[in-house]
Amino acid sequence: RKVAFIKESDGFALLPGGFGTLDEAFELLTLMQTGKSDLHPIVLLEEPGSTYWSEWLHFVEHQLLGRGLIDREDLNLVKCVETIEDAVEELTGFYRNYQSQRYIGGKLILRLLRTPPEKALEELNQAFADIVGADGIAPAEPSPREIADGDEPNLKRLVVNFNQTSFGRLRRLIDALNQY
Repeated sequence: RKVAFIKESDGFALLPGGFGTLDEAFELLTLMQTGKSDLHPIVLLEEPGSTYWSEWLHFVEHQLLGRGLIDREDLNLVKCVETIEDAVEELTGFYRNYQSQRYIGGKLILRLLRTPPEKALEELNQAFADIVGADGIAPAEPSPREIADGDEPNLKRLVVNFNQTSFGRLRRLIDALNQY
């Protein structure tokens, strides 16, 4: 049931809680970090002055990152905020331009409302060369498979030869695309 919940959700706001909350947080991060789930925004919402999530992040940074068990970029998969307004901005801002993703023939298709200008694509290719391969990021038309599936044919597309390992970096690419 939990995987269905994750698969059908567009974003996640976690509030302080017990073992179940921590289990959900680690499961969400694990599924996104390993590519077993599409990327979605994860917001850790705590009251101003509370240290619940900031102490949890301190643990993650010192025990997991500090021991080399995760990459620094994996921390991009989650954002800690103190206000409902900041949580809403993070959740809705994730979809400001980026809409969804899909793999077709081993290539990652990023579906967007707007494609960045050519010069911006060149800059993104340089900034994210470590994850996009020699083919880089390029505009694409809907594939025959997407058309047959009726899979958002009205959206713009970028095709990426994504390395399928650096999902924290992919999150940063999505954040960059949301600036257009």
